[in-house]
Amino acid sequence: MGAKGFIEGGIASIVAGCSTHPLDLIKVRLQLHGESSSAVPNLRPALSFNSPAPGFPVTSPPRVGPISLGVRIVQSEGAVALFSGVSATLLRQTLYSTTRMGLYDVIKTKWAEPGSGNLTLTRKIVAGLIAGGVGAIVGNPADVAMVRMQADGRLPAPQRRNYAGVGDAIVRMTKQEGVRSLWRGSALTVNRAMIVTAAQLASYDQIKEAILEKGLMGDGLGTHVAASFAAGFVAAVASNPVDVVKTRVMNSAAGAYGGAWDCAVKTVRAEGVMALYKGFVPTVSRQGPFTVVLFVTLEQVKKLLKDF
Repeated sequence: MGAKGFIEGGIASIVAGCSTHPLDLIKVRLQLHGESSSAVPNLRPALSFNSPAPGFPVTSPPRVGPISLGVRIVQSEGAVALFSGVSATLLRQTLYSTTRMGLYDVIKTKWAEPGSGNLTLTRKIVAGLIAGGVGAIVGNPADVAMVRMQADGRLPAPQRRNYAGVGDAIVRMTKQEGVRSLWRGSALTVNRAMIVTAAQLASYDQIKEAILEKGLMGDGLGTHVAASFAAGFVAAVASNPVDVVKTRVMNSAAGAYGGAWDCAVKTVRAEGVMALYKGFVPTVSRQGPFTVVLFVTLEQVKKLLKDF
């Protein structure tokens, strides 16, 4: 396959990422809901949700759902705000997803069993872990920029970063916070990407093969949609806790958290353990359509490019 797998995966990822961007933005906003404002740069203490003193019950912020949050964003920031950070999504998919999809395809081809061309589930998972980790390292700067651009609208107007685009975000982060800021939360990004890629790609291949082997459906659109939606759900369940911590670390001021574990502990102490599943509904709502669009597009692109 070589470069062809990277091209096919890249095209499918860009289409899927850009088309589901508003759902991803709502997910990010929900994951940040209730976070102590001291963790976010330039916020005044008066706006903070302080951690409770020992012996006092946890005071949770008012609950908000994905639909009501989406409506609120449109009302307060305009419909265009749902596409805040889409340039970063485009760059992220170009770097991260192109790498992981192409590399997974290369590894899968190398490890395929003679005759059938299939892999065992264990090998699929390992291939996904490797591909996801490498892709995450490559795409982390765009990921940080995307999270910040998506989160910007929740801040008071005078305190927003107001990045003009992903290029401006990366340049300003480099100048103001140093090159290392572009890889803030990279350990989390790698962990999440490994989990998502292994769950998503391995599940899709495994479920698709099972459907075809049992003769439930042919190798067509119905099979692709069913396998991809199931894979999206598996990926969402597996990755949401890491995704919440990743989002908060990337959006935080330098030194706000001592690392991923510190962020997770502070989040659970202040908001309860279920805070790690904040944004789960939009995560599933996004992962489902994203994965469906991703694999349906991928299958169609493969057909179009089969003679090249």
